[in-house]
Amino acid sequence: MALFESYDRRIEKINAALNANGIKDIEEAKAICAGIGIDPYKTCEETQPICFENAKWAYVVGAAIAIKKGCKDAAEVAEAIGIGLQAFCIPGSVAEDRKVGIGHGNLAARLLREETKCFAFLAGHESFAAAEGAIKIAAKADKVRKEPLRCILNGLGKDAAQIISRINGFTYVETEFNYYTSELTVVKEIAYSNGARAKVRCFGADDVREGVAIMHHEGVDVSITGNSTNPTRFQHPVAGTYKKECMELGKKYFSVASGGGTGRTLHPDNMAAGPASYGMTDTMGRMHSDAQFAGSSSVPAHVEMMGFLGMGNNPMVGCTVAVAVDVATHL
Repeated sequence: MALFESYDRRIEKINAALNANGIKDIEEAKAICAGIGIDPYKTCEETQPICFENAKWAYVVGAAIAIKKGCKDAAEVAEAIGIGLQAFCIPGSVAEDRKVGIGHGNLAARLLREETKCFAFLAGHESFAAAEGAIKIAAKADKVRKEPLRCILNGLGKDAAQIISRINGFTYVETEFNYYTSELTVVKEIAYSNGARAKVRCFGADDVREGVAIMHHEGVDVSITGNSTNPTRFQHPVAGTYKKECMELGKKYFSVASGGGTGRTLHPDNMAAGPASYGMTDTMGRMHSDAQFAGSSSVPAHVEMMGFLGMGNNPMVGCTVAVAVDVATHL
């Protein structure tokens, strides 16, 4: 009986990855996870409740590989989980070509290492999936870090930022940008909870200039963009401009472009190119990114269409961090 979507197209690669790490099959992988008292399947489901079955089992496989490898450090565990996620990429797909599974493992590893001080979901508050990812990071990352990881959401619309903050228990940070002096001022901060979620700071911006100023203000080291309602007006220009300015300042900044894929948000001028077209979101992401993911930041079905997992890229970031921490703290 098939355990997950596109089972027949995936299982050969999955078994090969498991066998290469001394694991017979998915059932043994599940038992290995249970043996140390963790449940990656449940963690994945908790992170984004609408995720597909293949995403849940991918984390079981990834966690088992990390355990079998004997990884101790959470960042190393995250990288090993990436091997499991990559095994689920359908052969010949956009996701396999971009090695998105490995990319997710490496991204989570960056967030679990001390050199990363601040991570941003860029334009994330326009998608609840960014909040899902941020919640898991806030709850888990600091369990294995010496210095707490700061996590922010930065996107268009101060009203949207406040609504997302209130619903999720984040801290809403209202800013004001002076267009004459390019100075950013924090007007007020409102914490909508007393727990770990309040550590997530949610910013709303009026335009790209203010968005870039927020990135500098928070000292963002790593960010992930997504498909928002204004993909060509905000997050990609913010990431690209911030990247340029960080290079001029000698600051390291790792930019991940989520969203896009073959045929995504096609521009009228390249419709005739069909599958050869990157689409505008994908094209802009390629201009600034150090890593290019595939599919929507939020919609499981679109990420699955790219040949990866049925889970939004933003919640996937949080899930990879969470599962990595679980493995590292239970060994």
